[in-house]
Amino acid sequence: MQNYESNTTENFPPQSPIKKDVLSSDLPPLSPNNPPWNSLTALAVWVASVLLIAIVPAIFVVPYIILNRQNSLESVQSDPMVILLSIIGTIPAHILTIVLAWAVITHFNKYSFRDVLGWKNAGFAWWHHLIILGGFFAVAAIVGYFLPPQENELTRILRSSRTVVYLVAFMATFTAPLVEEVIYRGILYSAIQRSVGVGWAVLIVTTLFAGVHFWQYWGSPGTIILICLLSLILTLIRVRTNNLLPCVILHTIFNGLQSISLIFFEDFALTQPKIEAFFQLFK
Repeated sequence: MQNYESNTTENFPPQSPIKKDVLSSDLPPLSPNNPPWNSLTALAVWVASVLLIAIVPAIFVVPYIILNRQNSLESVQSDPMVILLSIIGTIPAHILTIVLAWAVITHFNKYSFRDVLGWKNAGFAWWHHLIILGGFFAVAAIVGYFLPPQENELTRILRSSRTVVYLVAFMATFTAPLVEEVIYRGILYSAIQRSVGVGWAVLIVTTLFAGVHFWQYWGSPGTIILICLLSLILTLIRVRTNNLLPCVILHTIFNGLQSISLIFFEDFALTQPKIEAFFQLFK
């Protein structure tokens, strides 16, 4: 019996010591700069958000086009009802986008949405928002002087009907800032900065955010410059505060001011892009 036990001990190497649970003790805790998703997932969510904005409104528009037998692209683009339906369809697209983002951010309610994104002011006071907005509007006035506003896709949309103006103002204030900040400065920036560093993350997120708005303002270079500037400012605020909430607040205030210009200053709002429309009041 002793020989058997001795042989079996020699044939099998001694067991290695049990390692610590690296998931619970060695890895840094989840935070806005250490999210529970990677860059590939973040890019996939961004692509999905763009596709939702393109596909969901089409679900509203296509049946109307078929029923009315509209064959030419020009007639479709100029039809006020087509424009109205496409704007209405943007609202469920925003809802689906935020649901997708919630699933990724929380891993289906496993983590806290607010904690992972960073839902604190982080020392960003109300007067910081006012200073940044004042500086941005000053730059916008200068840009508008040297690059006067031109006709673009957004002006065509706003000119279609007053109902569209109200809907655009509503979405710009109450849904777009939250959805866009969660996707760009929340999901995208958080993952990319961990993978390639803060500098590249700022460049990538700023470019992607501005890029998806190009079609709205194509033909109006001054507005495109201001959109790029706004994207950069919001991304740098995310870098500075390590929280998403200040970005959401500033974006909401900015869009809210533009919505006021759309609703209460109809003559300017229907003939100028949102940003230039606001500054036409001071000329």
